[in-house]
Amino acid sequence: MKTIYLAGGCFWGCQKYFDLMDGVQETEVGYANGPTANPTYEQVKSHAGHAETVRVVYDPAVLPLAELLRRYFQVIDPTAVNHQGGDYGIQYRTGIYYVDEADAPVITAALNELAKQYDKPLAVENKPLENFYSAEEYHQKYLEKHPDGYCHIRFD
Repeated sequence: MKTIYLAGGCFWGCQKYFDLMDGVQETEVGYANGPTANPTYEQVKSHAGHAETVRVVYDPAVLPLAELLRRYFQVIDPTAVNHQGGDYGIQYRTGIYYVDEADAPVITAALNELAKQYDKPLAVENKPLENFYSAEEYHQKYLEKHPDGYCHIRFD
């Protein structure tokens, strides 16, 4: 199994989206690459500097990283700075945060290919994971618990 951290706006819909993919073994929502340890949702939504992020554990034999990223790109606006859908703020920025240095060239190649489709520069961060703090339990699998909850990703 491999792990990648993907920020794509509101983490509720992103988690559900990844959970529906063959090859994804586990997901967890949390707060990544911010300046403070163990932030609360209240701090994060007050622009503390963390990104709402999904930790994705996947089987690369079933779902190679390049394909996982291609699907991730389908549900984000990669040119939007600090927002996705109706959500605005630094916590809704997009980002790919890796823990395996061997993933860096795959991510760079995927972003370079994606950039060819846009006239504007991409706003997707591409960095090693600095930190990740699990979100509160009520955020985990939120759309399973609240099927009518807001989501910028369409599932129909």
